[in-house]
Amino acid sequence: MPSLSERLSWERNRKFVGREKEINLFKKTIISKELPFNILHIFGPGGVGKTSLIQQFKNLCKQLEIPSINIEARNLEPAPESFLNAVNSSIGLSEGDYTLQILAANEKRQVIFIDTYENIYPLDEWLQAEFLPHLSFATLVVLAGRNSPSENWRSDPGWQALIYILPLRNFSPEESLNYLQKREIPANHHAGILNFTHGYPLALSLVSDVLAQGQDISFPLETAPDIITTLLERFIKEVPTPAHRMALQACAVVRLTTEALLTQILQLPDTHNLFEWLRGLSFIETGQLGLFPHDLAREVLIADLRWRNPDFYAQLHHQARNYYSQRLGQTQGLEKHRVLFDYIFLHRDNPAIRPRFTWGEQSSLLTDGFKETDKDTILEAIATNEGEESARIAAHWLQHQPQNVLVFRDSQPTPAGFAIMVALHEASREEINIDPGAVAAWEYLQKHAPLRPQEGATIFRFWMARDTYQSVSPIQSLIFVNFVQYFQKTPGLAYTFLPCAQPEEWAPMLTYFDLARSPAADFTVGGRNYGVYSHDWRIVSPIAWQELLAQREVAASEVVAATTPASQPLLVLSQSEFMAAVQDALRNFTRSDALHQNLLLRSRSVYEVLSRLVEEQVTESGSVAKKVAALQTLLKQAAESLQSSPRDEKLYRVIHRTYLQPAPTQETAAELLDLPFSTYRRHLKAGMTRIAEILWQREIQ
Repeated sequence: MPSLSERLSWERNRKFVGREKEINLFKKTIISKELPFNILHIFGPGGVGKTSLIQQFKNLCKQLEIPSINIEARNLEPAPESFLNAVNSSIGLSEGDYTLQILAANEKRQVIFIDTYENIYPLDEWLQAEFLPHLSFATLVVLAGRNSPSENWRSDPGWQALIYILPLRNFSPEESLNYLQKREIPANHHAGILNFTHGYPLALSLVSDVLAQGQDISFPLETAPDIITTLLERFIKEVPTPAHRMALQACAVVRLTTEALLTQILQLPDTHNLFEWLRGLSFIETGQLGLFPHDLAREVLIADLRWRNPDFYAQLHHQARNYYSQRLGQTQGLEKHRVLFDYIFLHRDNPAIRPRFTWGEQSSLLTDGFKETDKDTILEAIATNEGEESARIAAHWLQHQPQNVLVFRDSQPTPAGFAIMVALHEASREEINIDPGAVAAWEYLQKHAPLRPQEGATIFRFWMARDTYQSVSPIQSLIFVNFVQYFQKTPGLAYTFLPCAQPEEWAPMLTYFDLARSPAADFTVGGRNYGVYSHDWRIVSPIAWQELLAQREVAASEVVAATTPASQPLLVLSQSEFMAAVQDALRNFTRSDALHQNLLLRSRSVYEVLSRLVEEQVTESGSVAKKVAALQTLLKQAAESLQSSPRDEKLYRVIHRTYLQPAPTQETAAELLDLPFSTYRRHLKAGMTRIAEILWQREIQ
C-alpha cells in the first residue's frame, strides 16, 4: 500500500508536462564527473512553474541516489541564523552543530535546493561571501526565485564562471495543449484557454481546476473575478499604496511604460519611486524603450480593472491617448512609428483588434524606401502569392511610382515585406488602365465620390510580408501603422482604398477602423478575387477619425456600426454645383422649407461642419430642422466675415439687407442702403460670390 506522500508525488508527476530541456540540463549536470557549474539560478514570475520543476529535479536526485538538501525560503527570516537552522533541520543536525564544516567535508555529489529565493534576497551577498564558498566543489546549489540574479553574480569574475542562469518561460503551445489533454479538458475549450493563458502554467492550472469542478468559463475572463483575484494574489503579494496600484494598472494599459508617460497618466508631480518599484517586480520586464508586464500579468490586471473600476480604466486610456497625441506631433521617422504602435496598442483590448495585430517589440524592423535592388525580391513575392499577372502589374507601378513604395527590412538582406501605394490622381488614364485594381478604384470614385481640385486618392495596391503574405504578423502590423501615418501626413487626401485577398478575415478590424467594405471597387486579377475596403476622408477627417476611434477604444463589443452619417447618400459637389447651392441657400435664407432641399445639407464636408454646429450627427427626419438652423448659422458666419475687410464690408451690408434681414423688395433694400439699383445689384452678386468662395475654401480644405 503506497503512502500518502508517494501518492502525492505520483499525482504531481502525472500532471507534469514539458521542461524537457531544463530537466535534461539538470540531469547532465549532476551525473557529470566534474560539475560544469556550481550555481543553477532559475528565475521567472510567480506561477510559471519553478516549484514544480524543482520537484522534478528532486525526483531525479532520488532516482539517481544523489542526496539533496531542500530549503523552502517562503517562511524563513532573511537572516543567516534562520537560514542555517533550516539547513540543519533538512539534514538532521541540531542547532549547535557546525553546518558549514559538515557540508564542506562532504566531497560526494550533493544538491542544495533553495526555493522562493526572493524571500531571503537580503541574504544574497552573505550567501556569496560566507556560505557558498565553504561548500565542496561537488555540490550543486539550485536557486529558484522570481528575480533574475543580482549584479554581483554577473560582475564578479569568479561567480561568472560558476553560475548558470536559467530563465523559466511559459509553456509552448504544444506543451500547453499536452497539459490540457492530461487534465482531460474538453477540446472545445482549448483555443479559448490557450489564447487567454499564453501558456502560463498557473493560469492553465486554475482554469482547468474550475472546468474540472463543472463550472463554465467564458473568455475573456471579466466574468470570472475569482480566477482573476487568485492570479492577482500570486502576482502581487502586497501593493504598498493606492498610488502603486494605479501605477501597476497604468503599466498594464499601455504598451511600454516610461517615467514621463507614468507622470502624464497618473497626473502626479513625481513618479520616480513608483517607476522604480514597477521595475523591481518579478513580472515586469525591462525593455530598451520602457517597462512592460508579463503577458498574463497584463491580461489579469486589465480584466480585473475593467471588472472592478471601468471608469478608471477609461480614464487611464484617456490620459495615455492625450500623451501619445502630443508625442505624435513632436516626432518623426522611426520614433513616430513607435508612438503610433503605442497609440494603436490602446485598442488592443477590443476583440476586433486583439487577434489581428501583433503587439511585441518592432524595433528590429526598419521602414525604408524602395531601392532598385529590391525589385526582383518584391516581384518574386507577388508572383508567388498572387500570380504572374499581378507581378507584371506591380512592375508597372514600381516603374511609374517608385516614390510611393515602402520596404520593411529585418536582419536578412532581402526585404521582409513591402507596400506599394498608387496615387490615382497622379497617374494618367493610360497608366491606370494597365491595372484592373486601379481601374475599379478610379471608376468607383467617378461614380460615388469624384475628386475635386487639390484632392487625391490612393489605393494600397500591394501589401505583404515576405514569409506570411497578408496574415497577421509583425510586418503586417507595421504595414498598417504606416498606412495610418500616411492618412495623417498626406495633404489633400480625400479617399483611400485597401484591397485584401481574404476580405472577410479583416472585416472586424477594418470596420472597427472605419474602413467600409466597398464591393463596387472589388476586382479580379489572374483568376483571383480581391475585396476592397475604403474610407472617405472628406466625411470623416483624420482628426474626426481619431475622435471616433477614441470612443471605440474602451468598448468591450466587437460589433461596430458602419459610419454612414446621413440617411440620404452624401454628395461630393463640383465647384460650380457648390457655388450654385450656396447662392440658392442665401436666396432662401429665411425660408426653412426651401432650405430642406438644398444640396449643401448633403455635401460631404459641409455635413461634417453642420454636425459639429448641431453638436450631433443628425440623421433622423425629425432633426432636419436642426440641420437647417445650422446651415443658416454657417451662412451667417461666412457673411459676417466680410466685415473684416474694408473692401468687402459694403458687400456684407447688401447681403444683410437683402437676405439675412431682408427688406420687402430689392428696390427697397437699395433705397435703404442709399445705392443706385445697378450698383446695388453689382454688390449683391459680388457678395454672394465672396460668401460662396469662403465656404468653398473650407469645403476643399
